[in-house]
Amino acid sequence: MSDVGDDVSQVPLLSVRDLGVVFPGGEDGDVPAVRGVAYDLAPGEVLGIVGESGSGKSVSSLAVMGLLPRNARVTGSVRLRGVELLGRPDGELARIRGNDIAMVFQDPLSALTPVYTVGDQIAETIRIHQRLAAGPATQRAVELLDSVGIPNAAQRAKAFPHEFSGGMRQRVMIAMAIANDPDVLIADEPTTALDVTIQAQVLELLETARQLTNAATVMITHDLGVVAGIADRVLVMYAGKAVEQGPVGPVYAAPRMPYTIGLLGSVPRLDRPGQTLTPISGSPPNVSRLEPGCPFASRCPVVLPVCREVEPELTPTAVGSAACHRADEIVDGSIDGVPVFPPPVLAQARGLVARTERPAVLEVREVTKRFDITRGAVMRRKVGSVSAVDGVSFDIREGEALGLVGESGSGKTTTIMEVLSLQAPAEGSIVVHGKDVAGLGRRERKELRRDIQVVFQDPLSSLDPRLPVGDIIDEPLRSFDVPRAERAARVGELLRLVGLAPEHANRYPADFSGGQRQRIGIARALALEPKLLVLDEPVSALDVSIQAGVLNLLEDLKVRLGLAYLFVAHDLSVVRHIADRVAVMYLGRLVEVGDADDIFERPTHPYTQALLSAVPIPDPVAERQRERILVRGDLPDPANLPSGCRFRSRCPLFVELEPGQQQRCAEEDPALVEHVPGLASACHFARERTVVPG
Repeated sequence: MSDVGDDVSQVPLLSVRDLGVVFPGGEDGDVPAVRGVAYDLAPGEVLGIVGESGSGKSVSSLAVMGLLPRNARVTGSVRLRGVELLGRPDGELARIRGNDIAMVFQDPLSALTPVYTVGDQIAETIRIHQRLAAGPATQRAVELLDSVGIPNAAQRAKAFPHEFSGGMRQRVMIAMAIANDPDVLIADEPTTALDVTIQAQVLELLETARQLTNAATVMITHDLGVVAGIADRVLVMYAGKAVEQGPVGPVYAAPRMPYTIGLLGSVPRLDRPGQTLTPISGSPPNVSRLEPGCPFASRCPVVLPVCREVEPELTPTAVGSAACHRADEIVDGSIDGVPVFPPPVLAQARGLVARTERPAVLEVREVTKRFDITRGAVMRRKVGSVSAVDGVSFDIREGEALGLVGESGSGKTTTIMEVLSLQAPAEGSIVVHGKDVAGLGRRERKELRRDIQVVFQDPLSSLDPRLPVGDIIDEPLRSFDVPRAERAARVGELLRLVGLAPEHANRYPADFSGGQRQRIGIARALALEPKLLVLDEPVSALDVSIQAGVLNLLEDLKVRLGLAYLFVAHDLSVVRHIADRVAVMYLGRLVEVGDADDIFERPTHPYTQALLSAVPIPDPVAERQRERILVRGDLPDPANLPSGCRFRSRCPLFVELEPGQQQRCAEEDPALVEHVPGLASACHFARERTVVPG
């Protein structure tokens, strides 16, 4: 029985009105993290809440759950079936949480207790709210684990959280959330840290859970494609406030708030190759020091004087409601025919020489990297080995970007570390700009490092916080004894090249936004005029609006400087935007290689097809009409690989094959060969398949 009363007719299931959250203290005063958020939810309805980091998305939902710290001041109203929740004692809220309202957190590992088995943790939730005995509660926990796709549920219920993969832990969290058939399910970035294939599984599972419980769902995410695929309505937050909301289809098709237009224009899309991204300049404001007027005014390209004086209220529009003084003027992303966010002008390639006639900047041939498996606490002994990279071959030509993609654990990072080490690999060869690294001496190896530089994933941790950025960019030049006068001029030139000002040289990394720090990292990498940049997830730590500016910069630099890129990423939309060629990795091997257009438009390997199918597109119509090709389960243990084809244990095509064909997959390891012109794939039964809408 519910703790908040019976269903009330003509009352929303969940009603949030004028919700405000203020955190006291801080050097800049009180922090108004949430300002006047309001929405209603009906049974079975899905609301997507989107916005950049710090916009107040998660805080607003933690306030609904009553999970904020005691010093937070929460105002407004949160009503569940007409009954007010704010101000209730913790004991009463504890009975409501998990029973009437449940939450799936962003990081399942930190949300689960490490010293209890997952079965005990789910059973505890059931026993508290349903007053069941230990035996029936444990049995119900096993049933829930089975329902969310945990194989061998009875046995796995006895395992601890660290024994599960990230995707499996998130399944456990979902099982716990739906254990008591809640009325409202809040999912806070439930797929952020997951591979795209696992993300697709979790999203499918959340949709199944919603159908089973008919729960109203709040999906908090930065991924506009996820919202396009599952939400009925969308609420866009900025600086703690809702700035646009309405039905997801109309809002995506014709947004009226410039911030929403900017977000949608910043997202690389699989279905729109070659489209120039339109980044939002600047960074979100400090909510503890908001200026008068619209918080978005300093970043808005169509700002008016009134925007800097009066903060607009959320008012009705033709598609929903928007907080913008110019909402009525905006039609199809433009005002009087002029785009709100004009596409930036980037360098265009001219007279590009055919690929076969361009010199190779990097050649990787049959490279293998093995790691020993050892046992013993005192006397360690080798009991086996794992091939993290197994016979990988590819090349990158001058002015070309190769995207290296695949799930976590596929061997991408190990591959680039083998390249960056400039050491002879255990097996195979690596040739950089015509020089085999196996024959290099110490001095020659140092000289070759001029030609190959790296940009790391996390710009903050890759920059020394104790040095001004001028010294950070200058460091490679000092290492190669460039004269002081030349170094000073080169630092200013590099800062201008990446869109920063020379006077920024005296500032420290902490004084810059995430996107600016990544630009500094790129400037440092370009200091020695390299021929090849290795880009290791260079935009994955950035908000989408900032990510777009960095991607545009990389695209522009590639053309202007003739750079070659080895671009490692898990986001195939980003790879589609930047790469000329794509190499798909699975369990240490390449399973498909070809031109980017061919890979994305007519992939032949089932793994590539599943990866592309799992990438959400920020278009509600296209996203909901797509055919899904789901990969089940997680990557196999690399120390205990399946016989024959390594992908067969998860392959969606394998289950459709005749027994004789399946036997071939189980016994014969497929070679990487060209099944259709321009595409090489490692599949016995490779066939073209269109999975991305045109």
